[in-house]
Amino acid sequence: MNYCNLCGSTVRFEIPAGDNRPRHICNECGEIHYVNPKIIAGCLPVYEDKVLLCKRAIEPRVGYWTLPAGFMENGESTRNAAARETLEEANARVSDLQLYTLTSIVPVSQVQMIYLAQLDDLNFSAGDETTDVQLFTEETVPWDDLAFQTIRNALRFYFADRKNGAFPLHHVDLETPPGHYIDKPELKPEKPEDGQ
Repeated sequence: MNYCNLCGSTVRFEIPAGDNRPRHICNECGEIHYVNPKIIAGCLPVYEDKVLLCKRAIEPRVGYWTLPAGFMENGESTRNAAARETLEEANARVSDLQLYTLTSIVPVSQVQMIYLAQLDDLNFSAGDETTDVQLFTEETVPWDDLAFQTIRNALRFYFADRKNGAFPLHHVDLETPPGHYIDKPELKPEKPEDGQ
């Protein structure tokens, strides 16, 4: 940030009084600008023994497969954001959304929340940010062509959990630098604390 969003003056980067982290502070009006992590919400849509994946039409990772997900907008819940992104990217309607994976993507200051959801029907198609949308069984998932490690993790968790018939919430801290998400070995969920 070079300029204040309120008055347009230049900013300095220092620790404000009473804080413990450097922030952008306006040299003119004194406004402190807080830059916080972005939330990505999406769905892992399930239909019978298959999952719905989208082929990306935009960067990053254009041409690779992913779950329908995107940045949350102001004025919506994470659940509504996940359903909206699924409708926008796959023209698919989902129900019974249950938070399934919660991933802190530390190097890029993002938090990804993927909801396990039931695909309502087979009326889906590619949206503006996708070139293809398909249902895949575990055996037919294009594992080598998945866009992000977070997507690989969510799918592996799902297929493993399906065998057990229970779908707990998985917490993952992803600390790999950008560009290496897909190459890092599968991450395991954090162990529950206090017997939870």
